[in-house]
Amino acid sequence: MFFEINSAINSVIWGPPMLAVFLGTGLFLSAKTGFYQIFGAGDWIKSTVGSLIGSKEKQSTDKNGISQAGALASSLAACLGTGNIVGVATALRAGGAGSVFWMCVSAILGMMTCCCENILGIKYRIRNSSGKPLGGPMYYIEKGLGMNNLARVYAVFLIGASLGMGNMTQSNSVAQGLSAFGIKPAVTGFILCTALLLAVSGGLKRITAVSEKLIPVLSGAFVLACFAVIFLNRENIIPCIKNIISEAFTVKAVSGFGIAKAMRYGISRGVFSNEAGLGSCAIIHSSAECDDASEQGKWGILEVFIDTVFMCTVTAAAILTSGKAEDKSLDGVELCAAVFESFFGKWGGYFLDVCICLFAFATLIAWSYYGKTGTEYLFGAKSGKIYNIVYILAAFAGCVTKLDFVWSISDTFNGLMAVPNIFALWCLSKEAVTELNKNRLHGKIRTVCNFTVPPRHR
Repeated sequence: MFFEINSAINSVIWGPPMLAVFLGTGLFLSAKTGFYQIFGAGDWIKSTVGSLIGSKEKQSTDKNGISQAGALASSLAACLGTGNIVGVATALRAGGAGSVFWMCVSAILGMMTCCCENILGIKYRIRNSSGKPLGGPMYYIEKGLGMNNLARVYAVFLIGASLGMGNMTQSNSVAQGLSAFGIKPAVTGFILCTALLLAVSGGLKRITAVSEKLIPVLSGAFVLACFAVIFLNRENIIPCIKNIISEAFTVKAVSGFGIAKAMRYGISRGVFSNEAGLGSCAIIHSSAECDDASEQGKWGILEVFIDTVFMCTVTAAAILTSGKAEDKSLDGVELCAAVFESFFGKWGGYFLDVCICLFAFATLIAWSYYGKTGTEYLFGAKSGKIYNIVYILAAFAGCVTKLDFVWSISDTFNGLMAVPNIFALWCLSKEAVTELNKNRLHGKIRTVCNFTVPPRHR
């Protein structure tokens, strides 16, 4: 009975109206900034990627936080993983090739959503008694809107999502992945809990240290494997591109898919993957050693680009060019495994299992910080240690139990996080845009009538 009620709630939270709100919010913020993610690409790329390969990052004098690149790695750790692998496969199965196009559209608009979340996170962050910076939707809802109760509601949803989607579902993925190597779930649970204890006990700095080492290597290996599959099937690249465009705009394609299904599943999987609109990324980015809110906002743009526009597209290209998407008996993990096995043999399946396990572990440690931040916001700094114990125990439970209900309730908490956060983004959009406009590259983009537009489009 309760499961059916929860499923009904999810159909509303993640239904077309709410997805339209996600898309509309991204479009609204993009319009207010003159589509800065596109026309200001040179600026934000120079401020982010340029700082990594050129001069050193711009840092504040405060050393209680983490580096900007570290914030990016930790935030990517939270969102990279099942959404980029299994989520893409399920989107292709349910929405067809056209879903790839709409996934990218939602991500391009979501870049500005994430950017504004980070800007507000820095603008309204506080420092605790030890000088550690704390920020995120709770703080800009409380300080920016003066709505303390709504901020607490967000924190409750955040904790629920951290224990469900950020924890138990991820630990279950690790247990299932390692079962392919003959490792029992209980053994996996013990090893995972030990690793989690070592990671979370060191706070955000240790989480960042692990993420900075794990995410680049893991993502690079996965992308290279996808490129190998694409190269093997390079003669299918052009037909796949045509198919993506055709199904993205055709009312009813020959395959049975079309624009309606493509938009629904492409947008939903895009949001699930990059989390733009949920506000979670601002929690880690608010801890960056950066005094300029607009600078940290640009790292949010890069994060969504890497997560969805790049990673999800590469995954989709590997699946589509391999031809395995035409096998209707395959879906999710099985479809992805078949793709890699077509190039690497049985080792391709093992490689995918390892990737899913490591991505899930990275998500686990990052989401532990999200949930801990929400707990400390509600109950004070001392509650963080209790939360860590509960979080570790929940990870063990996730390894050894079936999680149909947990998946459902986790979807609910994830979606509910967006409601107060998107409300705050609309209310505080003017402040976010003002902060972004303070730091434009040589004044190439100007504000006209409260809308920022490229000069050639005036």
